[in-house]
Amino acid sequence: MPGSSSSHHVSRRAALALGLGAAASVTLPGPRAAAAVSAVGGERLGRSGVQVASDAPRLPKLAAKAWLVADHDSGDVLASYAAHRALPPASTLKMLFADTVLPKFGRTSVHKVTAADLAGIPYGSSLVGVQAGTSYTVEQLWQGVFLRSGNDAVHVLASMNGGVSETVRQMQARAKDLQANDTHVVSPDGFDHKGQVSSAYDLTLFARAGLKNDDFRGYCATKTADFPAGGKKTFQIQNTDRLLTGQGVAGYRGLIGVKNGYTSHAGNTFTGAATRDGRTLLVTVMHPASGYEAVYRETAALLDWGFAAAGKADPVGTLVTPLSEQPKGAAAAKPRAGAAGAAGTPVAASATSHTDDWAFGGSAAVAVLAGGGLLALRRRERERPGGRRRRQD
Repeated sequence: MPGSSSSHHVSRRAALALGLGAAASVTLPGPRAAAAVSAVGGERLGRSGVQVASDAPRLPKLAAKAWLVADHDSGDVLASYAAHRALPPASTLKMLFADTVLPKFGRTSVHKVTAADLAGIPYGSSLVGVQAGTSYTVEQLWQGVFLRSGNDAVHVLASMNGGVSETVRQMQARAKDLQANDTHVVSPDGFDHKGQVSSAYDLTLFARAGLKNDDFRGYCATKTADFPAGGKKTFQIQNTDRLLTGQGVAGYRGLIGVKNGYTSHAGNTFTGAATRDGRTLLVTVMHPASGYEAVYRETAALLDWGFAAAGKADPVGTLVTPLSEQPKGAAAAKPRAGAAGAAGTPVAASATSHTDDWAFGGSAAVAVLAGGGLLALRRRERERPGGRRRRQD
């Protein structure tokens, strides 16, 4: 449930880094967080402003509303800004959809699509070109999800999984297991549904969990694929991740995925992972001020910074372990004195907290969302520049 808080196990290393190590780091000024901000992953991640160790290299200039840099293997959060700020995630929410549904169907399984499978796709959605009456392998459907962010492929897979409502329920349960408490799921497609929010911290958790699955890792790293066009015909689809393909921006050396997103309301969001010299970093950037390419440029800049800072700067938080993977009883353990806010403790915000129409935080979010419906904002996506129509990415 978004905005909920509970006490979870934290390693001795993380407790020391987040508690005793806080004196050796600095907090740079920035906009206030929403009230009752979650502090899953460490008390500092619930604070406003940039969180970075004082001995870290200088950060690049960034315009995003929220961002986070973390080490994939250790889970150390190297720096962050508004890590738990609730924002519309656009198609990056499809990472949670894949975390939830991808393990359930063999990639060679075949499904013949019906009109019912394609019902309820929001107007203006990005589409890969799934057709009723045509048979697709599960692998082809996931290629449609990862490469083209196809909401038609998402809805077919959700239908195979028991329907959209059941899939939403499972995704919310998976988010809870991952301790992604900032996330509220309304639909599996990531479109502009009112009340559908996530955070830079949660999106990074989704990417880290997904990359443990070989199929997930393979799909998000695929640049092109042949997609069925009916009969024996196919057409080529290309990944919309520009740091992977190098289209419009310079491709990033060592990039291994994972998912980009864009809608007219949410703007641009991206979670990327890259490996250099045996180290893998995760970066999430949400809603740069302007420009479709800005999200990729800021991600690349943060990856460069992270590779320079890794192993040299103390972490400011940690990516928590899913509850299902913790030792028995650890999830219910209370934090020790001196490890305040290390896992799941709410942090009070200033009276001048930032407000946003979509930023539902804390217990207030639960009350608002509990009475809400699945209201799609049927906004047509538009291509930039020149006002041409563009699909949701």
